[in-house]
Amino acid sequence: MESKISKLVKLSNSPVAVVQADTCPEKVLQFKENRWGCVIAMLAAAANGKIAAFSKETTPCLGGRAGLGFEKYPLGWIEYFLSNGGAGIERCERYKKNPDLAREFICGISNALIEKLPPRKKFLLFKPLKFVEDEIPEAIIFLVNADQLSGLVTLANYDSSRNDGVKILFGAGCAQTILYPMSEKDFCFVGLTDPSARKFLDKNLLAFGMSYEKFLQLEEISEESFLTADAWQKIFKRI
Repeated sequence: MESKISKLVKLSNSPVAVVQADTCPEKVLQFKENRWGCVIAMLAAAANGKIAAFSKETTPCLGGRAGLGFEKYPLGWIEYFLSNGGAGIERCERYKKNPDLAREFICGISNALIEKLPPRKKFLLFKPLKFVEDEIPEAIIFLVNADQLSGLVTLANYDSSRNDGVKILFGAGCAQTILYPMSEKDFCFVGLTDPSARKFLDKNLLAFGMSYEKFLQLEEISEESFLTADAWQKIFKRI
């Protein structure tokens, strides 16, 4: 599958399709069981032409499991790790002021979104969009620079009188980039503002994710939009 948007914003990598699967394809990137690895590193690899596969067993990171929709965050440890420690936690991230706030965030937002997802298959794949054939992806993710992000944010609001077609929400990098687009069909999401995830990504890139339905909608209107007009063409030349 080719993307009109990809060409119009001069994307140098591939949009990544997030696809559920019952079986794992051969010769794909995959973490070993009980071996930690960051989901975002695999996203970058998929944008550069590789296929990556995940299962619950090969995603030991609690944030990764939640961000991919395999399971909810289990409470009792994560709320202390995300905040200012306690409960015997030696290292904490301090992304929330205290465990109570972290707990409310986990239960009220992250775990609530996971509950909205359709039944999970055993595997979740990151595939370059050009490799998608008969599958129906759950989400499409672009890795973009600031100029490309400006184009996608504008395109996401093109066919609406509203100004909120794009959200930028706090969360783990994999939640911002994968879970939010999978669970919210009507919006696009800017992702990878999570400091813990950014070290696995080029410093000039952010993520722009959306449901597959939203992607098809934007594909259809992209060539009639400002992306073929003079103002964008000046930006296009410098990308």
